[in-house]
Amino acid sequence: MISTLTGGGGHPALDAAWLAAELSTGDAAGGPAGTLPGMAAGLLPAPGLVPAPGLVPPAGLWREIRVVAETGSTNADLLAEARAGAPEGLVLAAGAQTAARGRLGRPWLSPPGAALTFSLLLRPRGVPPARLGWLPLLAGVAITAALAGTAGLDARLKWPNDVLAGRAKLAGILAEATGGAVVVGAGLNVYQRRAELPVPTATSLWLAAPGAAGPAARERLLAAMLREFAARYQAWQDRAGDADGCGLRPEYLRRSATVGQRVKVTLPGGGAVSGMATGIDPGGRLTVRTGTGLVRLSAGDVEHVR
Repeated sequence: MISTLTGGGGHPALDAAWLAAELSTGDAAGGPAGTLPGMAAGLLPAPGLVPAPGLVPPAGLWREIRVVAETGSTNADLLAEARAGAPEGLVLAAGAQTAARGRLGRPWLSPPGAALTFSLLLRPRGVPPARLGWLPLLAGVAITAALAGTAGLDARLKWPNDVLAGRAKLAGILAEATGGAVVVGAGLNVYQRRAELPVPTATSLWLAAPGAAGPAARERLLAAMLREFAARYQAWQDRAGDADGCGLRPEYLRRSATVGQRVKVTLPGGGAVSGMATGIDPGGRLTVRTGTGLVRLSAGDVEHVR
């Protein structure tokens, strides 16, 4: 067994070798079981990380997985890679981010080594632009499935981009497009104690499921999430982004904490919509029944009104 090194604040560092071992135990690449999508040959590990074997899977979605100790923003890094022509299937995971962003450009902060932060570079083929809004929702479904499988946690989805444990935010998702590429990033709180969380409405795996927050929790979660994402993404892409045809919309609705709730949605340009959240339409938009009729929303900050 490879010992997990310690990161800042006493939290374990993200260990590339642990991740490689987790990936080798299952179909993390979306290809045959036993393939090992490790770091690319010749890619040096970041200081303080144990290098994974220099293997790239022969088939499947994930072509290369990079693990770094620290970066400004994994999303910004992969957007730059996409603009430079990088192919689909690049994964970047970081032990810490110094300039991470959430939706609407909000800063996202976490102590070094406390969270699982990663981004995925995707180039959906044959999917109409109107259906690309399903990508962050697909990521949310994959994360909740990974949490159920590795931590036994029944997490739920708050439209459009939050993963909840109970009523508290456990993870956030941000999708950004450039050209024909989409970068989907996520930050999941893993080891934070209550005092380390930025707001009272946040939580961590350590708080929500203490028994699952062991030394290699982030590696297991990332490997599981890559497996769950790859299977759903490939089915969704094969159906040209038809979320009903591939089963994604029914699965999202089963995991939704928003649909069926009274909500107040603050819109990006100002103003708000209040009413009953009734569903998710074929484009991934939230449908809200207001006093004047049905409204379809593609963006906004949702508050569950209780």
